[in-house]
Amino acid sequence: MLIEERLKELKDKINEKVPAGITVSDVEFEGPELVIYTDDPKRFADQADLIKVLARDLRKRIVVRPNVLEDPEKAIRDIRAVVAENAGITDIFFDADTGEVLIEAEKPGVVIGKNGATLREITRHIGWTPKVVRTPPIESSTVKQIRQYLRSVNEERKEFLRAIGRRIHRDVIARDQWVRVTMLGCCREVGRAAFLLSTPESRVLIDCGEKPDNSASTPYLYVPEIHPLSQLDAVVLTHAHLDHCALVPLLFKYGYDGPVYSTPPTRDLSAMLQLDYLDVVSKEDRKIPYSSNEVKSYIKHSITLNYGSVTDIAPDIKLTFHNAGHILGSAIAHFHIGDGLYNIAFTGDFNFSKSRLFNPATCNFPRLEALIMESTYGGSGDIQPTRAEAEEKLYETVNNTIRRGGKVIIPAFAVGRSQEVMLALEEGMRRQKIPTVKIYLDGMIREATAIHTTYPEYLNSELRTQIFKEDHNPFLADCFVPVDSSELREKVIMGDPCVIITTSGMLNGGPVMEYLSNLASDEKNALVFVGYQAEGTLGRRIQKGWREVPIGRKGTIVINLEIVTIDGFSGHSDRKQLMSFIAHVQPRPEKIFTVHGDENNTIDLASSIYKRYHIETHSPMNLETYRMV
Repeated sequence: MLIEERLKELKDKINEKVPAGITVSDVEFEGPELVIYTDDPKRFADQADLIKVLARDLRKRIVVRPNVLEDPEKAIRDIRAVVAENAGITDIFFDADTGEVLIEAEKPGVVIGKNGATLREITRHIGWTPKVVRTPPIESSTVKQIRQYLRSVNEERKEFLRAIGRRIHRDVIARDQWVRVTMLGCCREVGRAAFLLSTPESRVLIDCGEKPDNSASTPYLYVPEIHPLSQLDAVVLTHAHLDHCALVPLLFKYGYDGPVYSTPPTRDLSAMLQLDYLDVVSKEDRKIPYSSNEVKSYIKHSITLNYGSVTDIAPDIKLTFHNAGHILGSAIAHFHIGDGLYNIAFTGDFNFSKSRLFNPATCNFPRLEALIMESTYGGSGDIQPTRAEAEEKLYETVNNTIRRGGKVIIPAFAVGRSQEVMLALEEGMRRQKIPTVKIYLDGMIREATAIHTTYPEYLNSELRTQIFKEDHNPFLADCFVPVDSSELREKVIMGDPCVIITTSGMLNGGPVMEYLSNLASDEKNALVFVGYQAEGTLGRRIQKGWREVPIGRKGTIVINLEIVTIDGFSGHSDRKQLMSFIAHVQPRPEKIFTVHGDENNTIDLASSIYKRYHIETHSPMNLETYRMV
């Protein structure tokens, strides 16, 4: 069936279901959504459940847009008249191409109203389709720039979404039925995550990351299975760590022009880290893989989905994101293939225990035949202490270092680990478990934290309660001081005892190198590792006991400061949690593939899962392809 015929059929079905008097003038696919154009948006709004009924019956994501739009100046007055003043509206932007009005507010819930009642009231008054976003309590330049950029490319984006919508909803023409997964990276190693999910109709790339050991290794993007890139139907990002997202812009450089699906925080954090990645690579005189223009292409082609939203991304593939508990917006990507043919989930990195920031990873799925899961701590001896034990060791280290007049350097990933440590230190000071000193945030940590405050709905319930009901946002504590200049960095190095949280987490570049160069020789100081140190990184060498480490052309650094490794802050599941996840996952998968771990860990975990649960397991190698059906 031609797309035009399908749209006409959908329009006829919609007209059969809408009450008399409501006119549907046109319908169109835009990305994964079916857009209904009408002269009666206010009457649509009066029918509170109509859109839900249409979405359920048509099995599509539905958006209603008006043909005639109210004057924006009058619409602004109407919006402010409808919405309570305590919502704290900070910006209102009208997009004439989509008929949407973006309302930025300090309290989005007040703008939305109970069960969406206030939003429907806004629509009744102005006709525009309202969308609400949160005003970040810490201003994020990344969020601001992304929102402004998306506004500036409205017309191009609308054309892109219409083209993608028609591609998604094309007819399935293949007679064969098979599902394959090709391992393009991340197998028996940590880093350069990339997997190709293929059917006779569709090809979807899951993640596209760098290798964290500065080896310049990339996923195997040159193999014939993935070429030409222009024939990819979609790219799906599980989360915003560089070993999963760094090389997504490279795809656009070499011909990809399709959508990138992620959660909203993953889009924003990925763009921030990709731009920072380019800066770090440039300073280290390494080959720059792409430019900021490709990062813009990624943003322009991004389509964001919230947890639990079932979405068509290809003619025969539906995608649903579930909480992975790893970092802000991290997702387990669940794919439903064909009309009930097969279901496969990619965990990305996940954490099956509760942390200060997030709830445990989801383990319940509608259907599941195969699972591709991370194995970073999959070895039999990879048992992490509890979070409480880790925090006590951190407090002890801070107390000892400050008492002797030293500085605590904590290299950490800008996204996830830094915020966990920040929350632990803030509570430690508030409860007088550690002395009140300045905690300096260097690198992208402050900006990443600002993005966390933009999306509190992705944080765990206790932290949301603390922020919204108890009016205590720990990220805004006075003890945190962003280092925003080389002058301030020098003052920190020369100044009083303090705590410094800085990037990068594995000491492979970033401002941590300046702190290390200046403070490593003084035994009063301490270097505290709170995250995984990949083989081949400077962090792993120091962790192993190297007392002189090379730093490129600058010579060597003599290591006299105390070296402390604190396990338990990781955003990854340890061996017990990985096995517990398999015990609890519902339904029980028929096949499990262990990836994203050192060779011994992936093999050990696969073997242990098979012995305990009698599930077919594999520890795949890069470039292998597995047929699922």
